[in-house]
Amino acid sequence: MGKSASRTVMIIAGETSGDHHGARLVRAMMKKDDGLRFCGIGGEAMAREGVEIIVDAARLSVVGITEVFSRLPSVLRGASVIKRAVAERRPELVILIDFPDFNLHMARYIKRFAIPVLYYISPQVWAWRSGRIRQIKRYVDHMAVILPFESDFYRSHGVPVTFVGHPLLDHYPTLDEDPMEGPAGGKIVIGLLPGSRYSEIERNLPVMLAAASQIRQRREDVRFLVSKAPSIGSEFLGEFIRPYRMVLDIDLAPADITGVLARCTLVVAASGTVTLETALHGVPMVIVYRISPVSYMLGKALVKIDHIGLANIIAGKRVVPELIQEDATPAKIARTVLEMLDPDTLARVRRELGTVRSRLGEPGASEKTAAIALSMIRHDG
Repeated sequence: MGKSASRTVMIIAGETSGDHHGARLVRAMMKKDDGLRFCGIGGEAMAREGVEIIVDAARLSVVGITEVFSRLPSVLRGASVIKRAVAERRPELVILIDFPDFNLHMARYIKRFAIPVLYYISPQVWAWRSGRIRQIKRYVDHMAVILPFESDFYRSHGVPVTFVGHPLLDHYPTLDEDPMEGPAGGKIVIGLLPGSRYSEIERNLPVMLAAASQIRQRREDVRFLVSKAPSIGSEFLGEFIRPYRMVLDIDLAPADITGVLARCTLVVAASGTVTLETALHGVPMVIVYRISPVSYMLGKALVKIDHIGLANIIAGKRVVPELIQEDATPAKIARTVLEMLDPDTLARVRRELGTVRSRLGEPGASEKTAAIALSMIRHDG
């Protein structure tokens, strides 16, 4: 496409998944207008696309309501650095990706400068803390949403919105329409996906490994893979795995998640974007999640939905089991996994996961969001 005078776009993505979605969005925007310059908060994926990383997203990422206090100094420093950059650089557009507590605070500040704000990947205001819709309506110019029911929600509140489809469909555009049948031959492979943040792993991986030990006592034909997110050090994960080396056939899998899922019959996954990736690959799963007791009690009082797993939310029913907080014990995880290893159960779950992909729209979320972003720049300019 044609090249224009250099213009600055700020993009703020505070987590690993947001970093990858942001990278694909930057790539799509640059294809349409290579005169853009990008800066903001992100990680390695955005940096590889040429984004000037002003604040490393890894310094800000945190899970849970109470856990945020441990990262508060870093979060406050990051907010201060970005505010200064907004005031000095005056970008033509700011794109916010997920990361709602930080990003809604930033949206309020950015609007002081009459800079248009595009929010890509909605906060889950339809699930909890619905009062944030007032902030969004006041400080966000357009929502680009990735779940089909979100557009009706925002439209009913008078917020400009476009359903762009899920960006994971851009990443996995060639998956077979039919659910996979699982790896052929050999041992049953169970993936342990403990999360992409250190705090998540500390809470989830120990119970996953203890469950794996109990599964192995009942089934000798199983082996285990522990998935390592790019943001996590191998030595950190190794400390958890080492005590189990003598009793389990277990490996650390630092490969891309697609490579991990291709090897798995079933996975035990911490709740998050990875559960949707797992669903798109047609791999049965058990969703587990543990956070601090106080965060859990506060969240339980505020959350208004029946499921926490994205696959279940999109399907509108409990397609895969969810074991949350006190239910996420080694014994319950092991029992649930053993029940799911029944061949008929695995086949049924794979079929039902196939419906999840069909509800997510068509590939092209990055392209559609890029077109919205560029129209906002041009309209403002």
